Amino acid sequence: MILWHVGATVAIARYVFRDPAMDLRWVAAGSLLPDVLDKPIGALFFNDIFGTHRLWAHALLFPVLLLFGSILATRRAGALRKGLIGLVIGMFIHLLLDGAWVDPEAFLWPLFGFEFPEIIDSDLGALVSRMVRDPLVWIGEAAGLGYLAWLWLRRLSPGGGLRTFARDGKIPLGTAGGAPHE
Repeated sequence: MILWHVGATVAIARYVFRDPAMDLRWVAAGSLLPDVLDKPIGALFFNDIFGTHRLWAHALLFPVLLLFGSILATRRAGALRKGLIGLVIGMFIHLLLDGAWVDPEAFLWPLFGFEFPEIIDSDLGALVSRMVRDPLVWIGEAAGLGYLAWLWLRRLSPGGGLRTFARDGKIPLGTAGGAPHE
C-alpha cells in the first residue's frame, strides 16, 4: 500500500508535529522504507527461508537503531540529521499504520528469539493477490490518494508551493487568525 502509507504518514506528521520546517520528503521516504526493505527480501527473494514479508524493518529495533545512529553520526541542527529524523518518524508511523504491535514476535524482535513468525501466503504472488482482492487495501489507497490530492490542490499548486516542496520538502500549514490549522 503505497498511497496509504505516504498520504496517512504525511497527514499524521503534519498534524502531530505542526512543524512548517519539517522536510516531508524524508518522512514520505520513511513511510515506505520498511516495505521497500522487507518485501523484496521476505516475499520475493528469500520467502522459502523466512516465510514472511515482515522482517527487520518492521521491528521496533530498526528505527530505534537508525535514530541513535543518526544522532551519533550527524551534526546537531544539520540538514542531514533533520532529514534522517524525518525518515525515522516516517518509519515509526508506518509501523503504527501496519498495526505492527499486533505481532509482538516480529515487532519486538529479537526479544522473543531470532526467528520471525511465518505469515501464510507471504510469497510475492499471494501477497499481491491478497492486496488486489482486499477492499481495505483499496479504501486505504483511496484515503491516501485523497489526502495527497487535497495537499496538491490546497497547499502545493497555488503560489509556487510545488517548487518549494521540490526544493526543501516543506508544505505550508495554512493559517486562520495566525494559528496553524488543517
